[in-house]
Amino acid sequence: MGARISLPTELGPWFSVGEALGAGVGAGRLRGADLEQPFHGARALPRTNVDTDPWAALRAEMIWLARAYAPLLRDDQFFSHETAAAIWGAPMYASGPVVLHVSVMGTGVMPQRRGVQGHRAQPVATTTRVIDGLRVASFATMWAMLGTDHSRDQLVAVGDFGCRVWREGIGRPDPGRAPITTLEQLEAAMNAIRRRGISRLRQAHPLIRTDAWSPRETKTRLILVDDGLPEPELNRDVFDEFGGFLGCVDLAYPEYKVAVEYQGQLHGEQYARDLERIERLRAAGWTVIQVSSDTLRYPNVVTRRVFEALLARGWRPNR
Repeated sequence: MGARISLPTELGPWFSVGEALGAGVGAGRLRGADLEQPFHGARALPRTNVDTDPWAALRAEMIWLARAYAPLLRDDQFFSHETAAAIWGAPMYASGPVVLHVSVMGTGVMPQRRGVQGHRAQPVATTTRVIDGLRVASFATMWAMLGTDHSRDQLVAVGDFGCRVWREGIGRPDPGRAPITTLEQLEAAMNAIRRRGISRLRQAHPLIRTDAWSPRETKTRLILVDDGLPEPELNRDVFDEFGGFLGCVDLAYPEYKVAVEYQGQLHGEQYARDLERIERLRAAGWTVIQVSSDTLRYPNVVTRRVFEALLARGWRPNR
């Protein structure tokens, strides 16, 4: 067997069959076992560095497929819905086989390939952006589109991600960085047309905050508020009586010195830092309630623990 013919470097890792043929690549070479065929008319070099985290792997898979499909996009088509969420880096809630979401403006031609779900977008309610070379729905447009199949809490988490204000503080990343979108932009996109899911969008919008750092923090906050507890402050910097920095608290009730901390899968140095931070808070008189992904499966447990901690510190339900 002869050596495999090298592909022209200008094709890149993802390319259409038409681009390859135009660059002088023969049809036989395009059937080579070293090339993936994610869609009819598309080819890609083999994937590398598969992520072991399931959600990171899902995002990587969706973006990889989007890049493979990008050469096939018509001028009036763009990535939307959950695919756009993946490209924007927003929280994702897809389940089952990965499906690529592609929207077309107005009366344009709908995509017909296997593994692609087509949508029709109204130009008056749609704006697009280019992210890392991929044409996608703007964040606000994407958020409004997700109202068709996302729950209220999921829409709040996506909105929290997009509206985060990167404020200054000890150890905070990227201070001053502009938020991806604003509450005003989300509201405008939501109300631009009559759309499916509008009731969920309107329920979610008032609950979006500008200083939430993770979907798990968002879920914890919504559990507490839905059960009638006061809304906690988000990512509150806490100092001791001498001005020494004790730590940044995920959800805080500073009046009662009660903190709620979400603990993910921490290892090594990060675990040690979080442990030390919690001990500093407790030494300064704070009650710290730790919540994990397992705890969030039982919302009543989360609420009861915070309720009892607040009661012990003088809070009363009628306040």
